Order: sequence, then C-alpha cells, then structure tokens
Amino acid sequence: MDDIVDLVTKSLADETDREFGARVDEQADALREAIAAGEFDNEGFSVGLEVELYAVNAKPEPPEPAPETSDDEDGEIDPADLDEDLSGSSTGSTAWDGSLEAPAESESGGGTSLEPAGDTPSPGTVDDEDDADDASDADESDDRERFGPGEGPSLDIDPDSPLAEDQPGVEAPDPSDDEPAVEATEAADDEPYMDPEDWEGRLTRLPDAVFEGEANKELGLHNAEVNTAPNTFDETGMEVQTTAVEMQTKQARQQAEKHNCDLVLDAMWTIPPEEGSRAYLSAHEVRDGVTIAENMRQAPRYVALDNEALHHAAGAIDFEVPGYSGSFPSILFESLATSIQPHLGIPDAAAFPAYYNAAIRTLGPLLALSTNSPFLPADLYDEDVDGEWLCENTHHELRIDAFEQSVNTSANPKVRVPRDIDSVTDVVDRVVADDQFGPFLREWLEDGPRESLEDDIWEFDHKRGTYWRWLRCVVGGTPVEGACDERSLRIEYRPLPTQPHVDDMIGLQALTVGLVRGLVAVDHPLGELPWQEAERSFYSAAHEGLDADLSWVTVDGRRITDHDEIFEEVFRYARLGLGEQDVPEARIDEYLAPIENRYAAGETPSSWKIARVRESLEDGATLRAAITDMQRDYLAACRDYHSFDEWL
Repeated sequence: MDDIVDLVTKSLADETDREFGARVDEQADALREAIAAGEFDNEGFSVGLEVELYAVNAKPEPPEPAPETSDDEDGEIDPADLDEDLSGSSTGSTAWDGSLEAPAESESGGGTSLEPAGDTPSPGTVDDEDDADDASDADESDDRERFGPGEGPSLDIDPDSPLAEDQPGVEAPDPSDDEPAVEATEAADDEPYMDPEDWEGRLTRLPDAVFEGEANKELGLHNAEVNTAPNTFDETGMEVQTTAVEMQTKQARQQAEKHNCDLVLDAMWTIPPEEGSRAYLSAHEVRDGVTIAENMRQAPRYVALDNEALHHAAGAIDFEVPGYSGSFPSILFESLATSIQPHLGIPDAAAFPAYYNAAIRTLGPLLALSTNSPFLPADLYDEDVDGEWLCENTHHELRIDAFEQSVNTSANPKVRVPRDIDSVTDVVDRVVADDQFGPFLREWLEDGPRESLEDDIWEFDHKRGTYWRWLRCVVGGTPVEGACDERSLRIEYRPLPTQPHVDDMIGLQALTVGLVRGLVAVDHPLGELPWQEAERSFYSAAHEGLDADLSWVTVDGRRITDHDEIFEEVFRYARLGLGEQDVPEARIDEYLAPIENRYAAGETPSSWKIARVRESLEDGATLRAAITDMQRDYLAACRDYHSFDEWL
C-alpha cells in the first residue's frame, strides 16, 4: 500500500477518530482558558487577503521543428543526438508533483501582464448552535510571512504545509525524465499551429515550476493562490496590502507565462480543458479502497476529505443548479470556482462577538456587490438547455452552490451561514461540536516537540480547517508589529468571488474590513436584524446579485429593504471604519470608487457576463458558443482595463 493511501486509510479509521477527538477536546480546553485569561487580547487591528486564481492556455505551443538529418551518407540520426533531445535538460520540468500520471504540460510561454501597462483606454463595449465561524486552516508556507495557520486554499490547508505534501514518501521525479520546456518567443509574427478556437482560454493544469515564486498550490491542478502577509489596519498597512496583492499576483502570472499559461482573475472557469469538463472533474482511480481524483492536488488531507465526503454520499456527489443536474465521483467540482477572502484581526477578545455578529449581517449586501460566477463550463450544459431561460434563471454566484454541494454530504451541513455567537469562546465550542472530517494526528506528518501555539493546537487547527462556514474565526496566526502576536483572533470573510482586477479586490477588502469596523465603532443597531433575515439576504444575493431581496436595519433602528438606503449606509460606515483606522479620506475614495461606481451603474461582473451571453444568443450563437465568446471577452477586458467599472 503506498504512503498516501496508507495515510488516508489511517485517517478514516475509528481509532483515529477517537484519538483525534480527545486531543481536540484537550486543546480546546486550553484555548478557552487562555482566551478567558486575556492572552488573546492585542494592541491593534490587522488585515490580510487571500486571492485564488485559475490557469488557462494563453498561447499555443509552437509546432515542433522537424528533426535535423545528419550529414552521414546513410542519412541516419546520431543516437547520441537523439538521447540529448530527449534528456529534458533544458529549461525546467513539465511535470508537477502529485499528479497521477498526468500528461506533461507544454511550457512555451505566453499570457499577459496583470494590468495594462499604459493609460486606461477609453471605455468600450465590450440552524443551529453548532454553527460558528472557524478558521481557514492553512499552516504557514515556506519562509515567507503568511497571515497564519488559519488560511489556505478552497478546502483550507496551505498546500506548502506538512498537511498538504504531494504524495508523501514518493521520491520527486528527476527533471531529466521530463520533456524539455519550450520557451516562449517574442516574435510578433508567430502563428499558432492550431485554430485559436481550440486553445484560447481553455482551462489548463499548472506545472510545479509556477509555484517556485509567490503562488501556492490549491485543490485543483489548475488552481493557484496568493496570500498577503498580515499588516496593521491603518494607512500604511492598507498601502502595503495594495502593493502586495499587485506584486504577488503579477509575479505569479509572470511565472505562469513561462509555461504557456495565464493565471486568471475570475470566479469560475467556463472554457473547458481539452478533455472536457466532466472528464476532467471525474477522472479518478481507486487504490486499495481509496478514491484518488487525478486532477486534485495529491495532498493527503485533500484525499482524506474527498473520501470522507464520498463515504457520506455513497460514492457519488450530486450537483444541481439551474440548467445542470449531475453527479461526480469526487469533491473536485468545488474547484470550479475561486474566491477572495479578507481577514480582519480583532484586538479586544471581549468585543469579538459584536464584530462577528455584525459581519454576518453584511454577507448579503457585500455578496450582491461582488457576484461573478453565473455560468458553469459551457460543455456541462446539455444542448437542449434554452439559453434565454438560463440567462433568466441562473444564479449570479454559482460558487455558493458548488462549495456547499461538494462537501455538504453528511447529516450536518458543514458549509452554511453561521449562527450568532454570545461569547468569544463560542468559536472554540462550535469547532469542537462540528462533525469530524478526515482527521490526522500530528506525529504522522511532523516530528519534534510542540513548541509554539501552532504546535499546541495542531489537531484543533486541523479540525477547524473543515469548519466551512461562510464566516469564520481564526485562532492564532502570524505576529504583526504594532497589532498582534501569534495569539490573536480574526474574522475570515469567505463568500466573495475573485474579481476581474486588483483594484476591485482591494476595493472589496477595504469595503469589508471598513464596514465591519465602522458598524461596531458607532454601536450600529444592525445586530438587531434577525439572523434568519441575514441568512435569507445572503442566499438571495447569491441567486439574484444586485436584484436580491436584502434586509437591513438603519442607524436609527428602521428595518428596510430599499437598496439605495441599504448601500448608502454600507458605503458610509465603511468610510467611517476606514477613517477610524486613520486611512486618509482621499485614499478611502480611491479604494471604494470601483465598488461604488459599479453600484451606481447597477452592474456587477455576473450581470455583465449574463448580458454578453444574451447578446451572442440574439445574434444566433448557440449557448455553448455564447458562453465561450463571453469568457474570451472577459479575459480581454481584464487585460485592457484597471477596474470593472471602466468596462461599463
């Protein structure tokens, strides 16, 4: 039995479940005592951001040159030359660790810069007590600062942590065994060797070389993530956040360009990979009773979670949204979508419930402003699906459906809107009470004594990583000078989809952290909005975008549903919260302008996508062609502008 199968089998064993549960209980007791003793109080607020991306073909691989014939009179190729050609000794490896006999990707460069190099062009047409927040559960990755052990990819483990090593115990392949990379050329007259319709914008797998820089591995082989290090929540910290997002995403995309890929700032891929979406998401093998999804990163924890979910679903996980109904043999369809996740560190533990409960009531309005995934990959829709009907009935944010349905296979749904908390220790209690999914024990993956908070609560952190609520608490993290030490509490805001531009993502980060801070700073009565109304608003926003049926309580205590009144307060108190943290008014204007402008225009990325598909349908395109055309228009607009409001 190979190592990954062995680890997964051990994870799913009854004795592991019992031992893991006992350790979580013990660690939770220690956390409760430490919180009560004031050990999680800190000096100031902190902020951070996670950004998920996916990879597409950016340039076609050039035609292979014809082999040169030797001057030998018999015309045979020198075997030594042939060996050299196949040695793979040129620029890097095409394989990626953890794939299961995945085909080597071409590495012929391509892609585009993150933002336009010149000036902006003129706009063109173109239920229950056990709900709570938990922490995003990624251990700190490599030697770069991270926001802490609470954040990570879609299924919430930093892929560079010991919990997420690809195929543990398997010797890394020798780069010399791989095909040589084909370097990109900059010749302006290069022509693709295939019809661009066959390759442009198609989903593709990322080679491991892309992860040698700022990008981290994610659930799918097509996914990547960049995380900003945490900063103080003030003028300087927000400036550093902006620079970090710009530079890290740009660096990750430049790495991808060298390998014929572009990393896309988008919330759901819709142009399928070469083999088709269903084949890509369904490819798997079973080894000694363990299901291995071939296009899932081969981290032991991912595989354990997958098998746990499959066990509860009797081997097939159903997925149903308007226009599509089917099932998959893996949770990998969760990787259809990507998100951004702002973090807000709260320095006063006693005040944490006020911030957390206020944040729950902002989920609906902020999701309504940000929706960006109204369509599945085009080939998942049957040819008899009526395109106009789909445009009218699809959900504006399909990521909500994809994530909830992929892992909500047990009796107690793990992905949902959390209930209010009364005490800060509720965030510990509810993680403990949550169903256990794929437990691991520290000694399986790490040696040595437990010397830090991260070590001391290792199993609790692991369980916290499967507490998939749309708003969670992260316990612990990276120290931030002037704000917090490793013993800190922060809110992780999880439902926002990835946006088209850095300016949009920074705008949503500023709006989120500013709004939550501002509401509590003035003791706003939004907390009086019934929890059920906050939950309903959230799902209405996921389904209807800016047309959602939202509920709000105004500063003078009135219950309202009028969008103009709601969003006037949303932007006003976000500005107030940013001002409370000494962010200058002029800078606040710059951060919030892209989001305020999209609201004023009545458009979000999802409504833009739906409108583009409608236009193509009216021009006679099939649904699949209309979605593909829309996606390519989206990618072009991402290259040509600086923020989404400039598209309008």
